[in-house]
Amino acid sequence: MEMSELTAMLTPEGLRLLDEAGAISSTADVAKTVSRLRAAGHSPDLVSAVVGQARLRVKARAKFGEFSQRMLFTRAGLEQATRLNVAALHAGRMRQAGITHVSDLGCGIGGDSLAFAGAGLRVQAVDADEVTAAIAAYNLAPFGGDASVQHGTAEEFMSASRGEVRFARTVSADSSAGSAHSRGAGTGSDAAERSAIWLDPARRTAGHSETRRTSASDWSPSLDWCFEVARQHPTGIKLGPGLDRDLIPDDVEAQWVSADGSVVELVLWSGALAREGIRRAALVVRDGETHELTAPADVEDAPVRELGAFLHEPDGAVIRARLIGEVARMLDAGMLDEQIAYLTGDAALTCPFVQSFRVRETMPAHVKAINAALRAGGIGRLEIKKRGMDVDPAAFRKKLTLKGSGEATLILARTAAGRVAILADRV
Repeated sequence: MEMSELTAMLTPEGLRLLDEAGAISSTADVAKTVSRLRAAGHSPDLVSAVVGQARLRVKARAKFGEFSQRMLFTRAGLEQATRLNVAALHAGRMRQAGITHVSDLGCGIGGDSLAFAGAGLRVQAVDADEVTAAIAAYNLAPFGGDASVQHGTAEEFMSASRGEVRFARTVSADSSAGSAHSRGAGTGSDAAERSAIWLDPARRTAGHSETRRTSASDWSPSLDWCFEVARQHPTGIKLGPGLDRDLIPDDVEAQWVSADGSVVELVLWSGALAREGIRRAALVVRDGETHELTAPADVEDAPVRELGAFLHEPDGAVIRARLIGEVARMLDAGMLDEQIAYLTGDAALTCPFVQSFRVRETMPAHVKAINAALRAGGIGRLEIKKRGMDVDPAAFRKKLTLKGSGEATLILARTAAGRVAILADRV
């Protein structure tokens, strides 16, 4: 979204048209709405903004639920925004630590700030992109004076909060008038005892639509700058889950978060926000429930053992946090292979940190042997998983004969005894 489109959007007329447009998801919906709005005499900028926002609101439901229907977005901002249920967990940690005020530096469209403000925290949000900051201001407008948004960089904000420079500008949105404007701002008072910093450094190229990932050396603000802030203030730093673990400081708590099976982020917590005695954590959010595994350091993997009656696939957050060994002890299991993140054992146990499978039979990882087992079991629906083998599950499926009413899971894996195919049932 360009500034001209945003300006057209943030008017009573633009917001009314957006609400009237409803859900737009298909190409046919887009064409129909564009034709109707243009025939009514609306400007190209307004039509483009309305249609674009209506489509983004449909996509945003997965992250923001019903809240998405009163929010504005950029495509890149939506892709990078924290899911609201995960952001609520961040806000909960802030509250538990006694934090009352959060400076959200690199706020994007305001996903985390929404959760912070919703939890009763006062929020000062900052973003370096003017359009994104204006959209965040609109999204946070319902919280009134408890949430404000400033256009500027994280570095400028932190420098200003020490009284060295003054804020360049603060962006706000009046939700009733649907307008965006700027106002001057003085030095802040964010160094209060119960204040915290939330940092989300830009890890992609600038833009509102097509962006690409950048290396850590190109992040803004830089990782070293973020770590320096974290040494001086209670801080949460949101990062990609694949961050090189060698870059993680020894004095922070590293928490990997997965949501409904996907590892979505790594958060580094410092100061009062880091829990005593915890340096590694795996937070698993699934089906509305939250489970967490913690440890003071990386946990050594369990010994390798032969395939037992059950196979367990650890959640990605557990794998990233290197807490597989802890889960193995919970399940009385061992590693299937020292290089493969599968656990196996004979105990009929499971837990929220794994997906468990009861082993039916094993066979060589050859199409002929697998098809024979599928025919014998009358398997017509098959889930295929693989680890440690260079196999494309979609291409491999085309080689299989699936007939019957039965269903099963086929696990292609490398073991100490070689490559095997495991036919199993989900527990």
